[in-house]
Amino acid sequence: MQGKKILIIDDDYHICHIIETSVVKEGAQVTIAQDGHEGLSRFYEVQPDLVILDIMMPEMDGWAVCRLIRQSSDIPIIMLTALHSEDDIVRGLDYGAIDYVTKPFSVKVLLARVRAAMRQSNTNIVEAAPPSTFSDGNLTIDLEKRRVMLKDKPIKLSITEYRLLTYLFKNEGKILTFQEILETVWGQKHRENPDYVRVYVWHLRKKLESEPKEPDYILTEYGIGYRFAEDLLKPVNIGNTRRH
Repeated sequence: MQGKKILIIDDDYHICHIIETSVVKEGAQVTIAQDGHEGLSRFYEVQPDLVILDIMMPEMDGWAVCRLIRQSSDIPIIMLTALHSEDDIVRGLDYGAIDYVTKPFSVKVLLARVRAAMRQSNTNIVEAAPPSTFSDGNLTIDLEKRRVMLKDKPIKLSITEYRLLTYLFKNEGKILTFQEILETVWGQKHRENPDYVRVYVWHLRKKLESEPKEPDYILTEYGIGYRFAEDLLKPVNIGNTRRH
């Protein structure tokens, strides 16, 4: 677990503290969020290697968080919850959790499952991994370094703008509906507010496009949503780094 980033999303501070103390002893870096909305925000900011996720939380529950994370990431998710029926366990695994641990729980067993999930994640071969780095000589996106540049000059993006760009970029060429974008970037409670998407796409276009009204990168699918233009995303060297 040395050097791995673990995100704990649970509204019980006592449980968060117990898990944090244990995984830090094994060399992991820990981020804590105590509700679903904060959890999604921390997920995009930290880009963790694994998520430990409670289900019963206020405003946005763990089911919704798991589903939204799965739309843009394959990182291991371990559900840690008091819900223990067979249907709950099946639902959690169907939603994309790699493991399901019920409360009360053994810290030693949870750590063992975290280690197992990390090993499984490290050995999985992803044939079509989402892009993480791109440059066409004009726009540079480097998700690993959280860097966006235009003509070699850094572009300052808000957290929401960065999350929106990341989601579009990772799904290059795929049409993303207003509802998909809203749930992933803003959360489920905002899924009926497409104007949020339109406003922030306009902000991004003004920062990234040479002609915001005739965009090259973030394209409009009228009445549906947006997509990041895949025909522009060709592998180009960025120093010693290639898009992968």
